Amino acid sequence: MFDPIKVGSRSKAKALVVGMFKGQSLDADTKALDTDGSIVAATKRTEATGDAGSIVQAFPAKGYERVFILGLGDKSSFDVSSLRNAGGAIGRAMSAAGINSVEFAISGAMGKLPKKSQVTPFQAGAMLGEGFGLVCWTYDELRGTATTVSKKPTLTLTGSHAKFDDGLRRGLGMAEGSNIARTLSQTPPNIATPMWIAGECKKIARKSGMKCTVFSGKKLEDERLNGLINVGKASENKPCMIRMEYTPKSGKSKAPIVIVGKTMSYDSGGLSIKVGGGMVGMKRDKDGGCGAIGAMHIIANVIKPNRPVIALLMSAENAISDEAYRPDDVIEFRNGVTVEITNTDAEGRLVMADGLCWACEKEKPEFVVDIATLTGGVVVALGSPFAGFWTNDDSLFDTFNAAGNASGEAIWRMPLHADYTTMMKSPIADIVNSAPVREAHPIQGAAFLEHFVDEGVKWAHVDIAGTHATTKARGPINPGPTGFGARLLAEAVERS
Repeated sequence: MFDPIKVGSRSKAKALVVGMFKGQSLDADTKALDTDGSIVAATKRTEATGDAGSIVQAFPAKGYERVFILGLGDKSSFDVSSLRNAGGAIGRAMSAAGINSVEFAISGAMGKLPKKSQVTPFQAGAMLGEGFGLVCWTYDELRGTATTVSKKPTLTLTGSHAKFDDGLRRGLGMAEGSNIARTLSQTPPNIATPMWIAGECKKIARKSGMKCTVFSGKKLEDERLNGLINVGKASENKPCMIRMEYTPKSGKSKAPIVIVGKTMSYDSGGLSIKVGGGMVGMKRDKDGGCGAIGAMHIIANVIKPNRPVIALLMSAENAISDEAYRPDDVIEFRNGVTVEITNTDAEGRLVMADGLCWACEKEKPEFVVDIATLTGGVVVALGSPFAGFWTNDDSLFDTFNAAGNASGEAIWRMPLHADYTTMMKSPIADIVNSAPVREAHPIQGAAFLEHFVDEGVKWAHVDIAGTHATTKARGPINPGPTGFGARLLAEAVERS
């Protein structure tokens, strides 16, 4: 595809993008750009349906090398977020055509929208920029001598309005955060150990003006982060907690928003070992943390909120050795809650418990949100369109629901209820880490985590096990990791 992508000069664009609604003729502004009738002629072809994301190409006799006529869908039901998918479609078409610079001239078409659906140039640019940025992500870092990797050209985007160009920059910045998450997710576990992830976080923090502190070894013991210690002690790649902090130029006195990310570099299941093909792809058990890292990049470079934001990345490798923690072990956490281990493959909630305890006690947050590939059960419940969402505060749901709609990273609220808390009771300790029944499995995870959130602290839990990766293209996201959470979290912070 393309790398890098930049916003540049209109005078050098090789291609033009115009818009057309389904069942509608071209607007007057677009017709004025049609110097030889080739654009209008292209709209008469049978494939020129105007369906959202459809593309028809025209080839003017002079000027632009080609014109992409972008379908905008039904005008009466137009949603600006559909332009994100459209940006991905245009990106794929440009790559196939070998075009590396394009000018957008869709404002005329946007002007035909009804008042309730009006879109600003900034909004349109942001959505198209996101689509371009997301579709252009690739991972070729580990290609060897047996593969020929083509050099990726620079892509230049521009619009017919300064605000549109500003929107492009925002959209590209949002996509960059998601792509950071995707690259971290794709990196294999023999490279992406907990301390390697910590090193990457330090690099990102240094470039973005953030602070990054790593807790490992004796520091974990001193802070009684016993979930991380026990889950990670079987591996030669030792566990750590990575703390990233964004501090604004003003508003430092505000309570921080705290993001806790499950960052398991690999999950074998431990002594409760995964069977069959269950271990394949477990390098992605770090994807909650990857989304949080991508979100911190966006927060520091794009959103720049007037309040502190902190990410706690709980990183370990769940391995097998004579040092491994066992079913029947009991672990006491720093808030005094004791946990009987019934399944070492329910390890993510143990490391997340440490992060939640720390966030409540040490950070004095405005609210805490944790994000994790926590349960296979959420995939059964919701599939891939939605991440599961639990919260003890209705206003937090409203914030994240709006953020999900804006980012395209959708959530679905699931219940918190005392009956589910009762399921987690242990006969010898306070709670078990996995109840002996499979019913309400994703809710069990949330009910477990709630024990580590102080009373009165606003909290949300996001289970992304069904949304963090895809086997087929979804809009501008090609098969592989999706970076889910980076844009959702950043949008939620912006709305808070």
